[in-house]
Amino acid sequence: MAGEASIILDTGMAGRPDALNPAELLLASLAACMIKGAERVAPMIKFDLRGLEVSLHGQRQDSPAKMLAITYELVVDTFETDERIELLHKNIRKYGTISNTLDAALELSGTIRRKS
Repeated sequence: MAGEASIILDTGMAGRPDALNPAELLLASLAACMIKGAERVAPMIKFDLRGLEVSLHGQRQDSPAKMLAITYELVVDTFETDERIELLHKNIRKYGTISNTLDAALELSGTIRRKS
């Protein structure tokens, strides 16, 4: 428990449909980091951010068990220019605690695009 928050974890061999397993929790942390980063930097660069979707894919190795790579796609709801969207992406990557940690440990790559 952290503060008043609690998380149900899927740690059993049978699995739990109502909980995240450790790999899913890692990916969820990255998604939350990117969303929080966008929400934090948008006002600083005066970016009109109306919404952000994050899609992630982790490439896992079984033996020894580890995550090899994570790819992501950020979909931004905005009327900003492509250059400003790239600026947002650069700042999300530059200032994210989880994204910087994972980038040092595995291959982390992704794209950003405007919502169609």
